[in-house]
Amino acid sequence: MALDPDQVTTVTFDSYSTLVDVESVEYALAEHVANPEPVSTLWRERSLAYTFVAGDLDAYQPFYAILRDALSAALAAHDIDLTEDEREAILETYHDLDVFDDVRDGIERLNDGGYDCYVVSNGNPAMLDSMVESATIGDLVADTVSADEIRTFKPDVSLYRHAAERTDTPIDEIAHVSAGWFDVQGAEHAGMHGVWIDRDDQPWEPFDGDPDLTIESIHDLAAGLGV
Repeated sequence: MALDPDQVTTVTFDSYSTLVDVESVEYALAEHVANPEPVSTLWRERSLAYTFVAGDLDAYQPFYAILRDALSAALAAHDIDLTEDEREAILETYHDLDVFDDVRDGIERLNDGGYDCYVVSNGNPAMLDSMVESATIGDLVADTVSADEIRTFKPDVSLYRHAAERTDTPIDEIAHVSAGWFDVQGAEHAGMHGVWIDRDDQPWEPFDGDPDLTIESIHDLAAGLGV
């Protein structure tokens, strides 16, 4: 189903890989690891896998704790031994990740077009507070909605329904923007419009249908909504 601009009143954004670049953790890893890229990739993969398993097993932990465990797993897989302080210093980079260039101007354009914008994320509240601050979008997003509020992770449909309640918006009037294919599909299954932002020029995952809209920047979404 193609995105119908007339049906959208609110835009929600994922955070990590959508507004801020998780690959920027490689800078911190590079201070301790000779080849940071595969460690960073495995760290991200493990952190997502742990959220999926946590949902199935009803074993919720705040996302920051999951990131800590996933980092330990990635380092161990590459036979890298770091002190606890060194690991914590790397983990803290999640509070100050690089921001994609289109984020502030793109969200501002949506605001000017009359759309309320929110962040809906697996990140726990402290992580989201620091993300909003480092991205300098505190004046542009109406609020943040954390998985921590209902203790379940994406793509559990209950999180998207919770976001609709928190934003006081009918769920079918929300366009959810994410770089994560599973997040887009979770939003669509919950009744939102799914917008995939293709940050890395990758093919869409051939599983369970297509996004309602595919974009390369937030400005593409604004143009698609006619603002």
